[in-house]
Amino acid sequence: MSFPIEVISTADVDARSALQRLRTKLSPDGTMVSAAGRAKTVAVFGEPLSPAAAVERICRDVKGKGLEAALRYTQQLDDRSLDGRTLRVSEAELAEAHASVPVDFLETVRRIRANVEEFQRACLPEDVSLLRESAGRVQLRQRYVPMDRVGLCVPGGAAAYPSTVLMTAVPAMAAGVPEVVVVCPPTDFGGYNPILLATCHELGIREVYRIGGAQGVAALAYGLDLAEDRRLRPVDKIVGPGNLFVALAKRHVFGQVDIDSIAGPSEVIVLADASADPGYVAADLISQAEHSPGSGILITWHAPLIEAVREELTRQLAGLSRGELAGVSLQEYGALLLARDESEACELTDWIATEHLHISTADPEHTLGRVKNAGAIFLGHHTPVALGDYLAGPSHVLPTGGTARFANGLCSVDFLKRSSIIEYDRAALAVAADDIATMTEVEGLSGHRASVEIRLQS
Repeated sequence: MSFPIEVISTADVDARSALQRLRTKLSPDGTMVSAAGRAKTVAVFGEPLSPAAAVERICRDVKGKGLEAALRYTQQLDDRSLDGRTLRVSEAELAEAHASVPVDFLETVRRIRANVEEFQRACLPEDVSLLRESAGRVQLRQRYVPMDRVGLCVPGGAAAYPSTVLMTAVPAMAAGVPEVVVVCPPTDFGGYNPILLATCHELGIREVYRIGGAQGVAALAYGLDLAEDRRLRPVDKIVGPGNLFVALAKRHVFGQVDIDSIAGPSEVIVLADASADPGYVAADLISQAEHSPGSGILITWHAPLIEAVREELTRQLAGLSRGELAGVSLQEYGALLLARDESEACELTDWIATEHLHISTADPEHTLGRVKNAGAIFLGHHTPVALGDYLAGPSHVLPTGGTARFANGLCSVDFLKRSSIIEYDRAALAVAADDIATMTEVEGLSGHRASVEIRLQS
């Protein structure tokens, strides 16, 4: 029996409506919370608040009441009793974790770091300078400087994610950010996980806090007074993935700080033709669905591939430790879509604007030229999405939920501030004065005009 995943044919149904239903389920605007999560919300707040309302209350409390609120929510939501001293992972704990993990793991971290750093440094822009001299001297410049302090949200609920530390911290460090701070939930996969803490230590991160969820985001945005003279100082930007509550909290604090995106669950589209291997396609769909929740969609114009992939899903899911979770995600948020032709397949792919796009066609460069909306694009039959998740160099923090229409994956340039620098001498100002006067008269801003004229009267 083939795997029970939704099959959509554009010849029979409105494919966009069907795909929109899948997207809505995973949207940060939705209310995708488990029954246990809803019960916990009632237990903590005394009423069945929506995720957005719960996040607003948490952020407001942490902003107004500081450490007391942060610790209270950590106790209520994560069942951990901490104080102002134990909230921060000590340098001794970081060093101990680093010494305890296998050497081959640290060597892997170093190789990945080198890959990511090489790519992220290559992405950095150079300062721009333009000099004009005629009646006077004008110098125009654009300068890039790194942010001072950046906060990284690292998940730690269902698994440990050292890859997220690498894919967020290394781009920031490549940009020259001097202070990188990590928050992660106080769990065995988060703030108490030796692998995660060892990765932080290996990268030189010495500020790690055992606080996750919306309260962790709020702590980064507003800061916390911890113990005696110790303080978690506010950051300039918050980046990194998380659950619905983390995404909503990032949206709430945006404006107080910058954020990377309001990201939803992981997603992938495999755009494939007759040359694609059904086993490869099924494996890519599963790889993102196993995040649970996660979405995997095949779009093809080769009809036999649909049933072949369904059979492979059945076979492969049975042999994976997270196969049951991945299978549920694919049934809830996945689909196998048969388009009329390549043009329609590319058009639908562009419309969905997915986080990960794997182009598995005989001529992937040709297909690439027909698609522009995706967070990260993987070309060819031997480039699984896992390469981008773990090793290649671009960050795996990517736009989801259709936001790849306008948003970008996290990159070193996102940790830079850009300033324009303008310098005129008196002669150049005199040349510009008439044009400025014309514009100020139209807009009624006489003070602007006066600020020019006073410099030309002496």
